Amino acid sequence: MKAVIIGAGEVGYHIAKFLSLTHDVVVIENNEDALRRADELDVQVVEGNGANADVLASILPDADILVAVTGVDEVNIVACMTAKLIIKSHAGWVETKTIARVSNPDYIDVPVTSRAQVGVDVMICPELALASEVAEVLSNPSAIDAEMFAGGKVQMMEFAIRPDNRYVGKHMQDLQLADCCIVSAIFRENEIIIPRGDDLIKANDHMVIIGKPRAMEDLENIFGNKVPHRNRILLIGCGIVGFYLAKIIDKDENADLKVIEYRKSRCIEVAEVLENALILNGDGTDVSLLREENIEEMDVVIAVTDSDEKNLLCALLAKQMGAKKVIARADRSDYVPLFEMVGIDIAVSPRAATVNEVLKLTMGKGIETLATLDGEKAEIIEYTASGQSKIIGKPLNKVKFPKGAIITMVVQNGEVVIPRGDFIILESDKVIVFALSSSVPHVEKLFR
Repeated sequence: MKAVIIGAGEVGYHIAKFLSLTHDVVVIENNEDALRRADELDVQVVEGNGANADVLASILPDADILVAVTGVDEVNIVACMTAKLIIKSHAGWVETKTIARVSNPDYIDVPVTSRAQVGVDVMICPELALASEVAEVLSNPSAIDAEMFAGGKVQMMEFAIRPDNRYVGKHMQDLQLADCCIVSAIFRENEIIIPRGDDLIKANDHMVIIGKPRAMEDLENIFGNKVPHRNRILLIGCGIVGFYLAKIIDKDENADLKVIEYRKSRCIEVAEVLENALILNGDGTDVSLLREENIEEMDVVIAVTDSDEKNLLCALLAKQMGAKKVIARADRSDYVPLFEMVGIDIAVSPRAATVNEVLKLTMGKGIETLATLDGEKAEIIEYTASGQSKIIGKPLNKVKFPKGAIITMVVQNGEVVIPRGDFIILESDKVIVFALSSSVPHVEKLFR
């Protein structure tokens, strides 16, 4: 597959790095520093404007996918539109799928959508996707990550095992999970384990559990942190991400929301939209202000300013002053593990949504939902089994399934099932697979 990536910033660079492992990649960028960084990868680098028709016409032949992820919405949209027009004017050229990253709410009001009428097959708003991800985590106080699959019939949640958890030192088979829940994986330091019943549970393990959403509610009894009567939330930063998130939280009847924003004009703008939130004009690193707002009583503090460094400082201050859980935005991908290493409960990046959508297009047909875990070392993928899939029509114990992958859930005729060895997957079934990234290509072959 040939992929064209316009923009070699944090998101573009990361996508290029990932795709270059298995595909031919061309990166278009006009910033010298970004060009030098991209040139370190095994990709073709072109200096120029990615929305320029002449530049695109020289690169588009045989391109399967075009990803426009510059920092300017209009450039990304125009690049996709131009690419489609060029392809249309050249009979016999490969039909190129286009993806545009946008942030302006005037263009998009959901995390992922299609604007095929203007030449954009997939339009992604990473900021809104990030806000939705954080909101999902807020609804499950003990979770550090959450994702829905199969149209909401299946949920994935990731939990951190606290040192004082009663199951530390016990075996996996001792976990009292509902019949419709399964532990898919354990992340332990640099190791990823697909667990068996006799595996020990250790402090600071990250446990990935998949099951029916209603059954997942009972996991609060296992992982602690019971849901408070009202969720007291402090949001620091009300830019694009903060505003998206604030609007989601503001609709929650069980949430008391306070927002700290340093721009007075933005505070006035936000206050006119949010009906139930208290808007404070100030600095999230102001210790006196945090004390005045009783930071120690907050159930969650979320720092989502446009500065990774400020988010880290705000979150660490909040944690030190007694906040129960802190969440920080980290735009730079290499900061995410560092944030969690120094005490941030959850570090989130808007990059993931864009990466996941690109991966869905490059991995072929049949993929409905994809979530990357542990820095893209593992993936949870929702496949729709087709009539040509090699996996249908025979018991799973007769299928040569790759090591490092496991089928966790199947939705068959509307029913959610944890499949056993004698289970037979049928055409149109929704199949949820956990797989190490190295095993994904082998899993794909079974669903082609």
